[in-house]
Amino acid sequence: MRILVTGGAGFIGSALVRHLIRNTGHEVLNLDALTYAGTLTALAPVADDPRYRFVHANVCDAAAVGAAIHDFRPDVITHLAAESHVDRSIDGPGAFVQTNVVGTFTMLTAARAYWQALSQTERAAFRFHHISTDEVFGSLGPTGAFTEETPYDPRSPYSASKAASDHLVSAWGHTYDLPVLVTNCSNNYGPYHFPEKMIPLMIVKALAGETLPVYGRGENVRDWLFVEDHVRALQAVLERGVPRRRYNIGGSAERRNIDVVETLCATLDRLRPREKGGSYAEQIGFVADRPGHDQRYAIDATRIHAELGWAPQESFESGLEMTIRWYLDNAAWWQPLVDRQAADVRRGLNGQMERSA
Repeated sequence: MRILVTGGAGFIGSALVRHLIRNTGHEVLNLDALTYAGTLTALAPVADDPRYRFVHANVCDAAAVGAAIHDFRPDVITHLAAESHVDRSIDGPGAFVQTNVVGTFTMLTAARAYWQALSQTERAAFRFHHISTDEVFGSLGPTGAFTEETPYDPRSPYSASKAASDHLVSAWGHTYDLPVLVTNCSNNYGPYHFPEKMIPLMIVKALAGETLPVYGRGENVRDWLFVEDHVRALQAVLERGVPRRRYNIGGSAERRNIDVVETLCATLDRLRPREKGGSYAEQIGFVADRPGHDQRYAIDATRIHAELGWAPQESFESGLEMTIRWYLDNAAWWQPLVDRQAADVRRGLNGQMERSA
């Protein structure tokens, strides 16, 4: 198949592109605006493959999007391009509305025009696959899990913008019969993750001897999903998913944030002991919590297990160790991002920023 991936220079997008090129015979076009969190260095392992192409374009640019679709003639559009950092959405929600809502509308408009011009056989095979987040469902209590039928209850500008994009995709499926797929995933982690997100940030700060800034008391719970497991799920959905069907993707690995950081510290203690001795856990410090911080997320992934045969291959501990080893071996990738993009700056404190140390 020919697969157009938007946001293919981002964290999950680049993982999907690398996976498809390495493990399938599909052709891939990566359409990415290369904003602060997108870097083509994440595609270096596949950049020279003849089945991979790159177009530098913004999903809000209707002319560029239309031209890319017309030239590449995809069988599947996999839409990952999005602003994704909750703290940044608190400080500047406008960018999230523009990229996540207007960008999705632009992609849907172009996809529909393209799809309508296809032959009957090609139309039946085409898919528009929209990748979203479990944050659209809001915050859970101490028990239960999000299913595909859970009502939406977004709590941050980021999750509200993603909820809006999900609704647009669903509406284009119902109103125009566009063969859409929607997946909602839990917290991802793994190699090539921009170091403003929690796990890579903690690794970077631990190695620098800085404070490991845990929000509040670290009691918030997330379901963690290794990014390579996620992209295997995305492949299953784009190849075998039923149009207008939703699929939740989770790692079945709920952890409190403080437990994640302590496990990370213990793994680093073993793999890269501190020069001055002691544990990296001594660097943990509690900082002001994020405004409106959701307490708990958990995914019920029964549907994708039962219908598409997908299940995560990595435990949280095995995935975390692979991630830490990658960051230890690839400072040349992440250090310039920390230096150039100020990835270690704390955002989301009512428009203020602080650099933890």
